[in-house]
Amino acid sequence: MRVTSHFARQYKRLPPETQKMAETRERIFRANPFDPRLRTHKLSGRLKDLWAFSVTHDIRVVFEFLEADEVLFHSIGRHQVIYE
Repeated sequence: MRVTSHFARQYKRLPPETQKMAETRERIFRANPFDPRLRTHKLSGRLKDLWAFSVTHDIRVVFEFLEADEVLFHSIGRHQVIYE
C-alpha cells in the first residue's frame, strides 16, 4: 500500500481519534478490501477509476487499485470534501 503526499497531509490534519479509526479500517482493508464493514464502492464521473471505503459515517478514503497486490491511497476526509 502506498499513499500520496496529499493523503499524508490530509491524514495529519485529522483528529487523533479519527486517525485511530482510520488505522483500524486500514487493517481491515489489508485483510479484505471488500469487507462489508468498509462499504467499499467504485466511484463514478470524473473519479470513475477510483474506489472509496468508509472510515466513519462521514470520513472516506479514496484509493486506486494499481496492480493485484498494490493500492494507492489518494485522499482521506469528509464525504462532501473528498468528492468535490
